[in-house]
Amino acid sequence: MPEPGIVLEVEHLTKRFDGLTAVDDLSFSARRGEILGLLGPNGAGKTTTIQLMLGLTAPTSGRIRVFGLELARHRREILQRVNFSSAYISLPFNLSVRENLDVFGRLYGVPDRRRRIAELLALFEIPEVIHTVTGKLSSGQVTRVNLCKAFLNDPQVLFLDEPTASLDPDIAEKVRNALKRVQRERGVTMIYTSHNMREIELVCDRVIFLMHGRMVAEGTPREILERADAESLEKVFITIARGGALRD
Repeated sequence: MPEPGIVLEVEHLTKRFDGLTAVDDLSFSARRGEILGLLGPNGAGKTTTIQLMLGLTAPTSGRIRVFGLELARHRREILQRVNFSSAYISLPFNLSVRENLDVFGRLYGVPDRRRRIAELLALFEIPEVIHTVTGKLSSGQVTRVNLCKAFLNDPQVLFLDEPTASLDPDIAEKVRNALKRVQRERGVTMIYTSHNMREIELVCDRVIFLMHGRMVAEGTPREILERADAESLEKVFITIARGGALRD
C-alpha cells in the first residue's frame, strides 16, 4: 500500500530502445497537491519518463502506480483522473476554441461543458477567444487554450511539459499564479518540466534532476541549492548538464 498522501509512485523504472537506455532505474513518488519539477538537459529522459507515466509506452522493467493502482493493469481508470499539457501540442486549427474544448469535454465526459469551458477561459484570462478559430490565435493563446483543455476533466494529477515556454513574462506569471491557485484550491498534483530554472524555483515544491536517464539530485529547491553551494538552480542545471556532480 502507498504511504498516506502518495498519489504517484515510480519504482526502478527502466526503458531501453534498441540498446539505448533512456530511463535508468528511476524511483520517486509525488504527494497529493505537490508540484514536482522533472528537470534535466535535452536527452536526459524527461519526455520518456512522462510517456511512461501516461502509459503511452511500456517500460522495459519497473512499475508505476497512480492512486495506488498499477498503471499497466488500470490505465483506463487512471487516465480518467489525470491529464497532460504541452506547449508543443497543436489543436485542430480549423475549429474555434469553443469547438475544440467542447470536443475534448465530450471525450472526457465533462458535465455542463459550456460552464466549465467558460470557467477555465476566465481562469487563464482569455475569455475573449472563445469563438476565435484556433489557427488565428497567438502562440501564447494556444498555450493557454491547451491548459484549459488539460483542466477540463478536473484532473487529480496533471503532467505539464514546459507550460510557459511560448509566453511573455507577464502572461507566464499569470499562468503560474493560476496553476498555484488550482494547486491550493483543488490539491492537484503536478509533474512539471521546464528549462526556466527561475520559474522552477517559484513554482515547484520539490525537484528531480535527471541525466542520462538517471536521477542525480532530488529535494526542495532550497535543499538542492544548499547541497550544490549554488546561487540559483540555473547554476545547478549547468553543472549537471556539463557532467559535474553535486556535493554529498
